[in-house]
Amino acid sequence: MAEVARFIPLNFERMTVETQLNRSRAFLEHMRRRRTVRHFSTEPVPFELIQNAIATAGTAPSGANQQPWAFVVVSDPEVKRRIRIAAEAEEKESYQRRMSDEWLEALAPLGTDWHKPHLEEVPYLIVVFRQSYGLKTNPATGEQVRIKHYYSEESVGIAVGFLLASLHHAGLATLTHTPSPMGFLREILGRPENERPFVLIPVGYPAADAQVPDIQKKSLDEIMIIIGDESHM
Repeated sequence: MAEVARFIPLNFERMTVETQLNRSRAFLEHMRRRRTVRHFSTEPVPFELIQNAIATAGTAPSGANQQPWAFVVVSDPEVKRRIRIAAEAEEKESYQRRMSDEWLEALAPLGTDWHKPHLEEVPYLIVVFRQSYGLKTNPATGEQVRIKHYYSEESVGIAVGFLLASLHHAGLATLTHTPSPMGFLREILGRPENERPFVLIPVGYPAADAQVPDIQKKSLDEIMIIIGDESHM
């Protein structure tokens, strides 16, 4: 029989509406300044900022609280170099042969290509892995038993959102990179068979001359659908 969870009182701070609105508006304005960066400084970053961001990601909700994620932090120059070489090889193949004309047209306004020097320039790479199933050692036999994971894709996606928000809140720049295929990351980083690379995130300070595309996000009216009387919301 499955173990029954112990319940404890919820630690919840009830705020005044004014405080709620002020915090909500400030967070919105701060997140509106978050941009995907491709030009990074080599300046060192305090490691605690990385630790705190990953700890924040670890607070994300997950299916059955299975927390099906692993965050590999890479600062070793040689490992970063190997990752860059492998990523560029896959990206070059994608840009030249795998991507459809429609896909390339969608990417054109962003000015991206297969060259990824930032993978070596940044102080840290965070490689997020999704655990497609869990592994538990049977104490009686010593053998590993597979544990089914539920909603692992959704769970890791939410955790990555927490991670990006925390890194931005700490004053760092990021890029979400998903070279396809990404199997080389598991090989280079020596991760177990049950883990699948989910996203590769360079983290650091932006270069002094960093530029970003002049693009816009959809307006609130384009993304929010209200069902009911908004005056009561």
